[in-house]
Amino acid sequence: MSPPTPLSCAPGFDRWQLPAHVAQAVWRGTEVGAAPGRTLPTGFAQLDAALPGGGWPTQGLSEVLLAQSALCEWRLLAPALPGFVAGRNSRVYLVAPPKPPLAMGLAQLGLAPEQLVWIDVKAPADSLWVAEQLIKSDAAGALLVWLPQARPEQIRRLQVQALHCDAPVFVFRPEAALRDASPAPLRVSVALGKSWGIELRIRKRRGASADEVLHLRALPANLHSVIPPRLHELQPIEVQREQVLPAPGQPLAAAQFQRSAH
Repeated sequence: MSPPTPLSCAPGFDRWQLPAHVAQAVWRGTEVGAAPGRTLPTGFAQLDAALPGGGWPTQGLSEVLLAQSALCEWRLLAPALPGFVAGRNSRVYLVAPPKPPLAMGLAQLGLAPEQLVWIDVKAPADSLWVAEQLIKSDAAGALLVWLPQARPEQIRRLQVQALHCDAPVFVFRPEAALRDASPAPLRVSVALGKSWGIELRIRKRRGASADEVLHLRALPANLHSVIPPRLHELQPIEVQREQVLPAPGQPLAAAQFQRSAH
């Protein structure tokens, strides 16, 4: 006797023939899942269409994996900055960025200096602690934290806390961290593309997998009238991939130990 065909796979199955509350709970594996909380537009229509809820999620981590830090962060998030600080008393919190933020440059993108909070910490443990306190305080706006040496269990702890935070929380890590699993519900990798563009791949999201590379044009709107048209098309920059250093207390791999000995 053959097993019964699942409802979602039955020929001609229409979930909307079910009671409304049941139909809304039915999800197909080929569909993009729904976001558990509100979302904020990314500023890229192509990316919004690929993300659950149509934008950057709140109530959860967005893990951004970078080939090299301080190259793509602001290109990716600049279009969303005005939306991050649209609410009353909203701020953008930067925890341990690899380079000091240029406040006046960010002001031209819609982020006023008084809406920017830069927290300069050096030790990885301190960065993690500050991020936890901001998430627990349910800070309004957005939180950007650089944690290149974070361990999976530390990311899991932040994710559990971020479930109760009504603000997008971005964790920036090296691209090499892809070798480790992550509890973050959204995981993307970003690299420089042609000209002013960036190339983004969705490594993990709620729902169906995404294999295509999204080519996003990331020329800031405030530069369109300043940069000559001939400079709108630039040659790509060769980027050297960063390596993930072991977290404090973790042993070096054999190959890493050999390299460090020379």
